[in-house]
Amino acid sequence: MKITLLLTGKTSDTRIASLIDDYQQRLRHYVPFEIVVLPDLKNAKALSEEQVKTAEGNLILQFLSPSMDVLLLDEHGREFRSIEFADYLQKKMSSGKDLTLVIGGPYGFSEAVYTRANGKVSFSQMTFSHQMIRIMAIEQLYRAMTILRHEPYHHE
Repeated sequence: MKITLLLTGKTSDTRIASLIDDYQQRLRHYVPFEIVVLPDLKNAKALSEEQVKTAEGNLILQFLSPSMDVLLLDEHGREFRSIEFADYLQKKMSSGKDLTLVIGGPYGFSEAVYTRANGKVSFSQMTFSHQMIRIMAIEQLYRAMTILRHEPYHHE
């Protein structure tokens, strides 16, 4: 099983990008992992919110294959404690399907992406920038792997 973190637009903050690189290397010790960055939309400022969601949604859907288990990071998704998230990932990994976590742009996802998704996960009821949630997502994936291996990274 492989885990992919699918992002819309590049990470513009070099400090966040550095942290992402660090956790990406750590995570690859446990599981095949990659980050896929979909290109920024051209002339996005000239588009309406709905047009941006549709265009980003089309890019997301082009990447996804029918065999992928797709989880959206979404404010209306299911919330987990870290240990619960680790158990959830363990069940997903046991299915043998590749898992793709998707972080959308600032306006969220199109209806077509919601329809395609197999689930939604929320890291908090608070709102975070789509740049910040990237590091939070990869750190939680890493934390989940250390929990599953009973390593000392996570403390109760």
